[in-house]
Amino acid sequence: MADHDPTVNTCSPLRRILHTLLVTLLVATTATAAEQSSESILLGEIARASNQSLLWGPYRPNLYFGIKPRVPDSFFAGLMWSHVNDFKSFQNTFRHQCEQGDNMAGYGWEEYDVRTGGRQVVHDTGNHIDLTTEFVKVEGGQNGGNWGVRIKGELRDDDKVRTAPAKKDTKTTLIFYVGNQGKGSIQLANEPDVKGLVGDVQLDGKLPVLGDFNVKVTTGPATNLPPQLGNADAWAERPLERTMYSSTQVPGLHTWKTKEIFVAKLQQNFKELQAKYGKENHPPPWQTFVMKPEFGPGNVHMIQKVFEGPFEFDVLYSSASAPEPMTSEILTQKIKENHETFLERFDKVFKRQAPFDTENYTEFAYNLFSNLLGGIGYFHGTSIVDRSYADEYLEEDEGFWEAAQEAQKRPASTKEEGPSELFTSIPSRPFFPRGFYWDEGFHLLPISEWDMDLTLNIVKSWFSLMDEDGWIAREQILGDEARSKVPPEFQTQYPHYANPPTLFFILTKFIDAFEATQASGAGTKADVLEGISTEELPSAHLHNPEAAIQFLREIYPKLRRHYQWFRTTQSGDIREWDREAFSTKEAYRWRGRTPEHCLTSGLDDYPRAIPPHTGELHVDLISWVGMMTNCIKRIAYTINEVEDAKEYEKIEYAVKRNIDDLHWSSKEEAYCDATIDDYEESIHVCHKGYISLFPVLLGLVDKDSEKLGKVLDLMEDPEQLWTEFGLRSLSKADPLFGTGENYWKGPIWINVNFLAVKRLAEYAAQTGPYQAQAARIYTKLRKALVENVYKNWKETGYAWEQYDSVSGRGQRTAHFLGWTSLVINLMSMPEMVAPPKAPVVEKVKAVVEEVVQKIEEAANADRLEELAEIRDEL
Repeated sequence: MADHDPTVNTCSPLRRILHTLLVTLLVATTATAAEQSSESILLGEIARASNQSLLWGPYRPNLYFGIKPRVPDSFFAGLMWSHVNDFKSFQNTFRHQCEQGDNMAGYGWEEYDVRTGGRQVVHDTGNHIDLTTEFVKVEGGQNGGNWGVRIKGELRDDDKVRTAPAKKDTKTTLIFYVGNQGKGSIQLANEPDVKGLVGDVQLDGKLPVLGDFNVKVTTGPATNLPPQLGNADAWAERPLERTMYSSTQVPGLHTWKTKEIFVAKLQQNFKELQAKYGKENHPPPWQTFVMKPEFGPGNVHMIQKVFEGPFEFDVLYSSASAPEPMTSEILTQKIKENHETFLERFDKVFKRQAPFDTENYTEFAYNLFSNLLGGIGYFHGTSIVDRSYADEYLEEDEGFWEAAQEAQKRPASTKEEGPSELFTSIPSRPFFPRGFYWDEGFHLLPISEWDMDLTLNIVKSWFSLMDEDGWIAREQILGDEARSKVPPEFQTQYPHYANPPTLFFILTKFIDAFEATQASGAGTKADVLEGISTEELPSAHLHNPEAAIQFLREIYPKLRRHYQWFRTTQSGDIREWDREAFSTKEAYRWRGRTPEHCLTSGLDDYPRAIPPHTGELHVDLISWVGMMTNCIKRIAYTINEVEDAKEYEKIEYAVKRNIDDLHWSSKEEAYCDATIDDYEESIHVCHKGYISLFPVLLGLVDKDSEKLGKVLDLMEDPEQLWTEFGLRSLSKADPLFGTGENYWKGPIWINVNFLAVKRLAEYAAQTGPYQAQAARIYTKLRKALVENVYKNWKETGYAWEQYDSVSGRGQRTAHFLGWTSLVINLMSMPEMVAPPKAPVVEKVKAVVEEVVQKIEEAANADRLEELAEIRDEL
């Protein structure tokens, strides 16, 4: 699969024709009734097996460690901790949510597979420990099976510590909590004891979908030590070799506020201790920062332990429907198995190429990819939407942005909608722990190499959010917990706002991978009676044609509706301003513009026309429409919606013509935005940078076009976009370079650079006037990007949101394991790209001509059996 990427047509046109013919045959040779019944069972089995293996996970990525199932208003769990060596620093060292201000020396998943689990390490300098969570899942039963997590703390060595080294008597408190947000119950199985609980602590529960289960928190090995005796009287009342337990009943919508709930319990305990012992004899912090045991009904259950020195304990979840309960022995075995399986599989899927195939890049590759997967979450809740459809939102009048801003302030213009649910990866655990529409397509490019079934699950989840008009909110802020991380002015979503439709990358990639799998003969129908194994699931849709076609047929109506919404709501004007273009329809303008920003474009503060004008046309937007059109055209052909496909072909052609007619500036020798000047004439607004590349990046410029040469010159010019760290977002020669917010006005972004590398690979592989130049830039750019991201990771422990174009230093958001993880794909690409050999092309041409002739003869005679034979032969 690694050779088939949606952002670049790596196959020759002849090979793509052959693939299309093959898929058409798969659709045309309709199965018998018995076969259709078997196919129906197969599709159901794939769906069932996938849902079971994906039910549980660390799907609360905003936390350092948080577990939940993909079930709304249900079970949730998490981990909190802090050192308790002194009173002063406790509030600054208490960990729960991922926060950039925690100043970790790096944290995240070192190995992780969403279907089996993995290992995460938090290098917590403030608490003087390295905290490891080893999470595993075990198949079995009807409710997602069992899972377990081993929680270990090691004191940090002197050479790892930025501040003071850890002392041997470092004391750490940890709170593992379990809760329920909806119906059902969870209760303590142990005998209550006000002094604390001895031995393992067990919770028994019964919840919808999950059924009966229990959660056991073990005491851990004998090497675990309680803290030294502090206040003897307080110790007698609450000896810390025991485990403290407290249950609390809170409103379901507030159960996520576990840190606040715990802190309130500590405050209560502090007041009681102070009243009893006074200031002079007050117990030490490790006895003070302990909750008072509370028993009885509750929907939040907290289990607290206090250790001195290193520690280890297990949390074991057992489903009553599983064949056997989860144990520490099974957990140990699975941790070892998962480690071995991950390393073996990773090296098969991502075959790193020179110069990144050396050992020093291995940990880097594992880390970035595992953290991308570890950022997948399940979100559920209401969203805030403005469906007032105010006239000002049409953006048809002069000063439209000011009128729109005033309309947004009107009372009752926004309402809560939902609840909705979303299964998605996220850009960054500490800063952006939620779904972003234009980020997600980039996230799924590496993920789809690893697990196409998981990828399609995520794509379906996103399109399930579509409203009746075809709109999907560009930012998914679902529920109060998600909103707690977002300023109020950015929480409202608007149904006339679009975003780059990167999920179409994934659908294109799916078709490419499916066609390649079938053409290679690797596609084989699974045995329905034997079921689908976890090992088969990642490629189940690729190896089973019925599953692939069914997925495309089911999602196609939503894709078409979204596509039509996109073209309608973001349309631009051609006729009104007497512009000359091949088509009078294919012109586009982002809605939501202000003089400073075009947030909907994804490029935020990238320079546009000043002031904004209703006659603006945006070159990046028309390029996105062209990419969408090509994708949906291919889907239509694949599922035999021929009339639709022909319609898309016409649109695609018109888009390509209009990109040149409306956006190419002969003066600037670049693709540019367009606007209307004071004389009501259409003019180009040329801020050379990323937007100038989009027609090329999205595959809309022919390999022989002179315009391609000019774009390549722009890329390679150090006074324009080229740096030794990657392509800068705005030309160094632009007057606005590096000014103001400087978000997309110069810094290097990996997602756009990735598109450039992939497209350069395509041009370098095809004979043409710019082949050598494309190959040269490809080799340099790929190497520069990976080396700089790696250098920053080694120095800081993080992948970053963007990189400075002068120094190459990572900046803005740390732990940005969204599209920065695309360096995994870059490392798997060849060091140099060579053109295909002419004899191979001639052979393919001959094969295609022969196949076409056979198909035409068989189709004209309506000989389905012969068509089936041709399919099998192919």
